[in-house]
Amino acid sequence: MNHWKKQLISLISACLILPVASISAATQESNEVESLVPIREMAEKNGAEVSWQQKTGDITITKNEITIVVKVGEQQAMVNGQAVSLDHPVQLIKGVSLIDVAFLTEALKEAPEDIFMALVSEGKGEEAAKYVHTSMSGVLSPALLSQLWASLEGQNGKITSKPLAKRVENNTVHRNVTYTFKTELTSLSITVRMNPNGLVDDLHIAAATPDVYQTPSYDEPSAYTEQAITVGHGELALPGTLTLPKGEGAFPVVILVHGSGPSNQDAAIGGAKPFRDLAVGLASQGIAVLRYDKVTYEHTYKVASQPKFTLKQESVDQVADAIQLLQKNPQIDSTAIYVAGHSQGGFVMPLIIEEDKQDDIAGAILLAAPSSSFVDALTEQQDELVDRVKQLGLDTQNIKLQADFYKNAAAIVKDPKYSVDHLPDSFPLGAAYWWYEQRDYVPSVLAKTQNTPMLIMQGENDVQVSMKQFQDWKSALQSHTNVTYKSYPKVNHILSSYDGISIGTEYTQPSNVSQDIIDDIAKWVLGSE
Repeated sequence: MNHWKKQLISLISACLILPVASISAATQESNEVESLVPIREMAEKNGAEVSWQQKTGDITITKNEITIVVKVGEQQAMVNGQAVSLDHPVQLIKGVSLIDVAFLTEALKEAPEDIFMALVSEGKGEEAAKYVHTSMSGVLSPALLSQLWASLEGQNGKITSKPLAKRVENNTVHRNVTYTFKTELTSLSITVRMNPNGLVDDLHIAAATPDVYQTPSYDEPSAYTEQAITVGHGELALPGTLTLPKGEGAFPVVILVHGSGPSNQDAAIGGAKPFRDLAVGLASQGIAVLRYDKVTYEHTYKVASQPKFTLKQESVDQVADAIQLLQKNPQIDSTAIYVAGHSQGGFVMPLIIEEDKQDDIAGAILLAAPSSSFVDALTEQQDELVDRVKQLGLDTQNIKLQADFYKNAAAIVKDPKYSVDHLPDSFPLGAAYWWYEQRDYVPSVLAKTQNTPMLIMQGENDVQVSMKQFQDWKSALQSHTNVTYKSYPKVNHILSSYDGISIGTEYTQPSNVSQDIIDDIAKWVLGSE
């Protein structure tokens, strides 16, 4: 009897012990299930739609610009193409698909930039302005935001109600959310620049063009690394990239300065990214390159709101900030800091040198740089374009009208009755102050008084800056023994080799900076030229 009692007690003990683990597992499973919700029910409550692909097993949840794709059994979701880990795998229980409630609630939460864009498209400026940072409230005002959509439609035709695409990119200054809209006449790209607090800090609006850029043959990714950097500080800080050769420093470095107009750090135009080409090409030859988004690109509306914004603020001041940044980097040779300016960036080079009080710049590279006043270069550019269009046997009527427009504007700029203190009441080229503030500046004249080594490079097929400008550099600096000149027979304004007569229409096609230009810059910087 005692023997059976002992067995019974052991059995009872086992029964009391075993369910503890079972209860624990059941509790965990219960907690997991409690944290899961039916996908369709939860999505529809949040205004989303759900579809299921029987062949792939994909469950797709869509709401406005948000697309979420999940699959039963997988512990990750694809949100707008980006993988996101889930706390628990997606489950199928009694024919109902379940997902993490916290994830789906957060993923379907409407982003502030989406709400802002919707309000702007509806002309609700007062409501949209609530999403704007206070420092920008006087710029992106309720009045401006109320009229913005109508103004865009007036210029481009009716805009589709929903964007064709939404892209999110982060840099060191902003989270940039770009919406692409189709209009009756074209496609528009509207970028909402969000600050770290999730408020609208600026906008950038441009024609949407396909990215057809192709990497050049001299791009050797194994030869360099790239670091995200910030040039300057405060409200006009600029995001950029430092491209560094692999290996032990310290390396010589070239700072790139943009041409005219808003432009990103690649100086992207059509099918070309000349600043990216210069960066990877030079880095592959042992030279670091620093490039950054132009202030008129990253802070478009901030800049446009300043009535006395100057050429110096646009293209000169950032170089000093870039030099300071590079001097703190142990991988950079602080005695070998060079500055290369393209077009307007070369035009301002004497101003950059003038600001270099500590002689930190070892040398200057001018790429397709006007030597005359800006307004004279503009007039000459129009004559050159008309002449080239004639050579091609094309209709010159519209080109002549364009040329006349710019020539008339140039005449207004040159009119002595106007100045920075007495601007014309109406001016056809945007901010009049910018033009009059530097009206009398002639870069080649200022460069005569300076002694910084220069490499001046010019494409002989350039429709925007002619060979006359190049020859004027030579004439002005003929007594300077530390200036090197290079010209390239087929090279156009965006520094690529083009077999035809350049009139700018070829910019839309994929192209790269000429290998000869990369090689000649490298030789000059490294001292073998």
